[in-house]
Amino acid sequence: MPKVLMPLGDATEVLDTMYAFYRLPEDDFEPVVAGPEARLYHQVLHEIPPSGEPPWDITQERPGYHIRATVAFRDVDPTEYAGLFVSGGRAPEYLRYDQDLLRITRHFFEADKPVATLCHGIEILTAADCIRGRTVTTVAKCAMDAQQGGATYVDRPCVVDGNLSTARTYHDNTLLLKNFMRMLKEAADG
Repeated sequence: MPKVLMPLGDATEVLDTMYAFYRLPEDDFEPVVAGPEARLYHQVLHEIPPSGEPPWDITQERPGYHIRATVAFRDVDPTEYAGLFVSGGRAPEYLRYDQDLLRITRHFFEADKPVATLCHGIEILTAADCIRGRTVTTVAKCAMDAQQGGATYVDRPCVVDGNLSTARTYHDNTLLLKNFMRMLKEAADG
């Protein structure tokens, strides 16, 4: 079964992550979770509360499920993977400093393998200098991160540019995964 790498850390967003984690095996791709260390990680739920006084203008964070990384970034051989799926949440804010993760990320772009990301995941792609000259989407509060990475930001549910499929938030998971699965299958059929 071809493997898809899913890098994450504490405060990765539950719906960003779990939708892909369970969707990939439906088409015979094995999700492999990687983290700074091979251990259990805390996921979080992000949503703007539908009500509240005073109202929230940014997402509220609550504890979510846990997920186990079976490999540390430093031990990942990216040549063993068919694709890369980068979740959002707060995790990318600190993961983007991990040089092993940046090395891994660059491999997927250099090898023209399928990559999907949503929400704050764009911060990792920007730090790895992989989106320069591309058109991408992401959550609106990360538009500047995309632009600082040399990309053109557009506010659309999902954008495909070459080997890269991007989406805004977990609300766009269906379109993101539809495109990513198509890309993975086309690459596998070669």
